[in-house]
Amino acid sequence: MAPDARARLVRAAAHLIYPCGMRDMTDLFTALARSRFRSRFALGPREAGYLEQRGLDTVREHAEKFVAERLAPAHPRNDGRQTPWRNHPVFIAQHATGTCCRNCLERWHGLAKGRALDDTQQRYIVDVIDHWLRCHADRHR
Repeated sequence: MAPDARARLVRAAAHLIYPCGMRDMTDLFTALARSRFRSRFALGPREAGYLEQRGLDTVREHAEKFVAERLAPAHPRNDGRQTPWRNHPVFIAQHATGTCCRNCLERWHGLAKGRALDDTQQRYIVDVIDHWLRCHADRHR
């Protein structure tokens, strides 16, 4: 990711702050930008087209559903392998933001494994995904 794109992503996240020990968004997006693995993710033409066609609000609803079904339970089915690598913009965003499995949620966001996620924690995860999508959707317009 280019340095100016990193800075824009971090600045845009500054207003999103959450309670409950969840990571400050500015700190989070700074760390994600430094990760060679996380920062290499980008929307492909297929995912960008899907996002353009359906719109951010609809894709956010999909993120809410994916988080509730695949991450919120204390012991999700197929944990560590529940998020595909392509074919939906939310999946790309999840890998880019460390919200793809309970191990990554614990490592990147301080959300302990083995405990169901409450509504505030689920909203935080969806907001992280949404923020990443909004920043990356601009690149395809």
